[in-house]
Amino acid sequence: MTLGAIVSVQFGSAFAKYLFPLAGPVAMVWLRVTTGGVLLAVFVRPKVRGHTRTDWLVLFGYSVALVTMNATFYQAIARIPVGLAVTIEFIGPLGVALYRSRGIRDLVWIALAGAGVALLGWSPGSLTWAGVGFALSAATCWAAYILLAPHVGHRWPGAQPVAYANLLGAVVLLVPVVSMYGTVLANPWVWIGGLGVGLLSSVVPYALELSALRTLDQRIFSILMSLEPAMAALTALIILGERLTGTDMVAMGCVIAASVGITWSAGRGAKRGPRTA
Repeated sequence: MTLGAIVSVQFGSAFAKYLFPLAGPVAMVWLRVTTGGVLLAVFVRPKVRGHTRTDWLVLFGYSVALVTMNATFYQAIARIPVGLAVTIEFIGPLGVALYRSRGIRDLVWIALAGAGVALLGWSPGSLTWAGVGFALSAATCWAAYILLAPHVGHRWPGAQPVAYANLLGAVVLLVPVVSMYGTVLANPWVWIGGLGVGLLSSVVPYALELSALRTLDQRIFSILMSLEPAMAALTALIILGERLTGTDMVAMGCVIAASVGITWSAGRGAKRGPRTA
């Protein structure tokens, strides 16, 4: 189920980029959070009553992190290959794992991850400053999302936070999307594509991960999640025809190995939460 969630998320990202010429990254992320939010809300039926002001403030911070992560990630993959964007974005959860670790030997994993990121800079023509900047922003938001997830989980049960976060993103992005892409949204195929992206990127992976985490050790879960950059590269190759250089592949391997190493040596995996980018 965890591997199925990884495949679903990365196919969703590649499919979203495939639709960018039709709708653009801003419209596509809005369609994703809208369809995902509505479907999750129907499924979980989030409750408004019975929560304190602090509960809502924590949920708001969590929602901002999640929606901003999705928006900046889509801006990143609009400018650089999907596999490289996911690799850079993975600095976020990797940094959280390193922060929580206390072992001296983990410095090896820090160096390995740093080497992988440095190698990406040696890949000619694959990266742009804007693309890297957006990917780093998504990484920062993913780290904030991970750190806020336990606090949200204590105050909001089940999938309610994810449903609320997506619905908030749909409301916040509504005005700029309608003003920029009003005529595009009149095309029913755009909505069908957005529904597909919402299902692949939010609803299906969340359901699979939630089921997997009922029996799967969180450390093993985190190690399996470390395969995402490689899966992103594979799905982008299949759907978009994006080919990575040998240097790109080595850099990606360094980041994956560092993520697996720090998770294993920490003795416990930080739950990264439902992958939504």
